[in-house]
Amino acid sequence: MSQFMIRYTQSKLFWPFAALVLLLLINFFTIPGFFHITIKNGHLFGSLIDIMNRVIPLLVIAIGMTLVIAKEGIDISVGSILAITAAAAASLLEVAPLPYAILFALVIGLICGLWNGILIAYLKIQPMIATLILMTVGRGIAQLITGGQILTINNKAYEYIGKGFLLGFPFAIYIGLAVFCIVLIVKKKTALGLFLESIGSNKTSSHFAGIRPEKMILIVYIISGICSAIAGILVSSNVSSADANNAGLWIELDAILAVVIGGTSMRGGRFYLGGTLIGALFIQTLSTTIYSIGIRPEMTMVVKAIVVIAVCLMQSGEFRKLIRQSSFKKKVNEA
Repeated sequence: MSQFMIRYTQSKLFWPFAALVLLLLINFFTIPGFFHITIKNGHLFGSLIDIMNRVIPLLVIAIGMTLVIAKEGIDISVGSILAITAAAAASLLEVAPLPYAILFALVIGLICGLWNGILIAYLKIQPMIATLILMTVGRGIAQLITGGQILTINNKAYEYIGKGFLLGFPFAIYIGLAVFCIVLIVKKKTALGLFLESIGSNKTSSHFAGIRPEKMILIVYIISGICSAIAGILVSSNVSSADANNAGLWIELDAILAVVIGGTSMRGGRFYLGGTLIGALFIQTLSTTIYSIGIRPEMTMVVKAIVVIAVCLMQSGEFRKLIRQSSFKKKVNEA
């Protein structure tokens, strides 16, 4: 049994899942009615539904970030891409039908991802620096699109994407599940997932094996850009506005944390979409918990950082080994 438990705890998904369960239990005992779900007008409401709904933009971006990190890259421009695409969709809604606005936002996201991919794959600029360029200038582009104002959206069909309900659940949940399932199928049923892990593990060996790293790098950054565009549509439709300054602000950090907590190494290689899902849920649940128990706003980031560090340490095999050795030495000394 002990060997089974050791093997189980060594799983990449064990500790983030355990942390999520522990966090939910804390909410159960400290926040009355946290697990209570009510039905109004055929729609489900409650804290758990809110978490599932609000996590979707983060989850979609984190899915794209997972693929980028799997090939040993990083994309810190996703928040700015979100703002650009939200502004583009909102501005086009004033003069064009809904499908054109959504398609335009997705194309903008694709172009932004293509830009990052070209800089990194073909011009050999470091991923952090390449995406920092768009992160910096992206907010300015979004402000140019909005004219420095917060654009208000009055399109009911567009608002349904972020606010509507389908079969009792928020419609955004279905979009998030669709993105997750599509990427999971691509990973399991195509060579893309294998090539990504191969390039992340050893880029040079992959090149000699006939895999074109530059092409794969370009693809993952395009996917990341499209995921950011989807998140931009979700965020802007949910709040019925496009805010160039605050839309998606610092969401790239939460996305990276979700990926790392989910077990995907920043050094690239094997990646875990299921872990990313758990990581995103953990981040959103943690944020909800912090606000619900009344922690002061200025302490929010500190508490969040401490909890995330604790989870990451528990994921580390070396850290757990060190703890076991320290515990064993203590028992020997006491004996």
